[in-house]
Amino acid sequence: MQLSVEGVTRVFGRTTAVDRVTFAVDGPAMIGIIGRSGAGKSTLLRMMNRLTDATSGRLLFDGQDVLTLTGPARRAWQARCAMIFQQFNLVPRMDVVSNVLHGTLNRRATLPALLNWYPRSDIHRAIDILDRLGIALQATSRVESLSGGQQQRVAIARALMQDPRVILADEPIASLDPMNAQVVMDTLRRIQQEDGRLVIANLHTLDTARRYCDRVIGMRDGRVVFDGTPDLLTTDAARAIYGAGADFSEAATSTAIEALDAPSLAPAPTRA
Repeated sequence: MQLSVEGVTRVFGRTTAVDRVTFAVDGPAMIGIIGRSGAGKSTLLRMMNRLTDATSGRLLFDGQDVLTLTGPARRAWQARCAMIFQQFNLVPRMDVVSNVLHGTLNRRATLPALLNWYPRSDIHRAIDILDRLGIALQATSRVESLSGGQQQRVAIARALMQDPRVILADEPIASLDPMNAQVVMDTLRRIQQEDGRLVIANLHTLDTARRYCDRVIGMRDGRVVFDGTPDLLTTDAARAIYGAGADFSEAATSTAIEALDAPSLAPAPTRA
């Protein structure tokens, strides 16, 4: 599994949202992308999933430039590269298992999809995934009755129904309280390790990236200004990402703020 991002750029009018971003990933890993709001993190992930077109550059996955794909080939890539959103993107009044089964829509015929008909094998697989994520008991509950953390795990289950090689998570814990945020991050990390998938997550805090990620990419004004392991996130590196004199309440929780006074930010133990 090889991912190569080569000079990927996105321009909106006179604004360059993503500016010649370049990095490569060789094999399964947990990658965190950090930076202030407006740094270009979400636009980058949306280009990787082909929800947004790139202005220029190449994005190679196992040698294929996915930025050039159209029609069925583009949809096939989106099945292999699942997206998880901050606001879950679920159908609130539909039950949990039906929302999970929506992960199969890209490979199903139109009429069965419109009739909400699913093969028994897919239903069993959806329930197995929910059980793996600890929410099988909620399978028949309406999504709107679940907590935010549970809804995000439903969204993760829906992504797993696609059997993707890459999972992109756009601020997956930004709307969650600390306890549910930990559950969701533990879940993503476990999936990455157990399944051998590539997980790339936009994250809002330094200490979350340090705790869960094998590698951290820092963005500022659309550009990559840091790319390295969590132990290399020194105070100077953090300031390069968030800006000198920045309000570090946006960059880190209180634990990480205290760490900024030290010479470097030591990595926390990896959670399985």
